[in-house]
Amino acid sequence: MSAEEFEAERRRSIQRMGSDRTMRRLTKDWFEESCRHRYTYNFNWLGRPIIQYPQDIVATQEIIWRVRPDLIIETGVAHGGSLMLAASLLELLGGDGRSVGIDVEIRPHNRAAIEAHPLAKRITLVEGSSVSDAVVARVRELAKGRERVLVMLDSNHTHEHVLRELDLYSPLVQAGSYLIVFDTAVEDMPEAFFQDRPWGRGNNPKTAVREFLEHNDRFQVDRELEDKLLITVAPGGYLKCVKS
Repeated sequence: MSAEEFEAERRRSIQRMGSDRTMRRLTKDWFEESCRHRYTYNFNWLGRPIIQYPQDIVATQEIIWRVRPDLIIETGVAHGGSLMLAASLLELLGGDGRSVGIDVEIRPHNRAAIEAHPLAKRITLVEGSSVSDAVVARVRELAKGRERVLVMLDSNHTHEHVLRELDLYSPLVQAGSYLIVFDTAVEDMPEAFFQDRPWGRGNNPKTAVREFLEHNDRFQVDRELEDKLLITVAPGGYLKCVKS
């Protein structure tokens, strides 16, 4: 089987799986139960906790390798695992690519571990609200001269905050690259699941994405990527830039 034949067969399989209602129901049931066990907290990337599902880690890897960005911007740092994922792929790609991590609070022990990591040379930490004027100005300065920027949003998950992030950071993304919005799955979870959080059904990243796409035609949801993952915290959140 040639590479072209293999890719065509894979696409057909993804389409069949994506339209399989039984698979989608089973996936939804498993996903909800796994969330009750804080499943995303189980994994590390190169020594740092990465609070993501393995499927989303693989999807992010595929996107970065395909896009070959020279700057990756991530809102939400936590323990730094996602920063390490981005930095490790940038290291493999070569060049001077950098991974920028933004968080309203970067805890001292996390900062120390990130700055002591062998990949620290690829990482820039920016502390402050991702929607503040100072932080946005700093990130835009870092993006100057960069030809291919990829953005991942994973901080405050309220509708208002995510929509503001989308409006502020989407202009940095050019055609062919991606703007990834994590935790859109909040909209699809049981209504009482997030009682201790300011977000929930009707107020979350997915509702922000829907509003954003109503007035921005530069981005489209990558449905094929979502269909092949099925298990993902970002349904409808993998946004591909289709216009410069």
